[in-house]
Amino acid sequence: MFMGASTKQGYEIAHKSREIVRSLIGDKTAALSPEEKSIVERIVHSTADVEYADLTVISDEFVAKSVKSLKKEQDILTDINMVLAGINKYSGNVGCFISHPDVIKMAKENETTRAAAAMQYAADKGFEGIVAIGNAPTALYKVIELVESDQMDVKSVVGVPVGFVGAADSKEALYKSNIPNLITRGPKGGTPVAVAAVNSLIGISKTGKE
Repeated sequence: MFMGASTKQGYEIAHKSREIVRSLIGDKTAALSPEEKSIVERIVHSTADVEYADLTVISDEFVAKSVKSLKKEQDILTDINMVLAGINKYSGNVGCFISHPDVIKMAKENETTRAAAAMQYAADKGFEGIVAIGNAPTALYKVIELVESDQMDVKSVVGVPVGFVGAADSKEALYKSNIPNLITRGPKGGTPVAVAAVNSLIGISKTGKE
């Protein structure tokens, strides 16, 4: 498997795309480890946006902690179903609770977003693993709160919510936390970025490289 390719033609297209991405990025990822470079390249490939080579920031322990969690087949929790739908070839559980009846009820009672309530619900159910957030800043803030209050066992967070209200600030809050993390600075991010990062990590966890 190479960036999701499963046929000879698919592999050739993916390989050519990765070569183009590397030529466009140039030395922007020179300071990164091979695994970190692979993640950034996949994000750029998935979005066709070279700017992500400058915007993506990866904390020191992010790859190691994420890969260890994936090798143990610990859970992956997403903020929205679109992120869940894009994550593939993982033998562990990938979950999203945003539409769960109990979460909808919790959100109404606490006057919060369903995305944030879904993080609380997962914590209450004993979640342990990786969190991938591509849409909701409120979910990201909630994860940080739950981890810092020892209510949630999170190994790492892909925190890339998109938008102009709260997204950039929530990502900076994650960056400043002690949680191993990957963020994209500013308002850019979203489902394709979150999915690319997680699928890249899954590939690395299986082969040592993507």
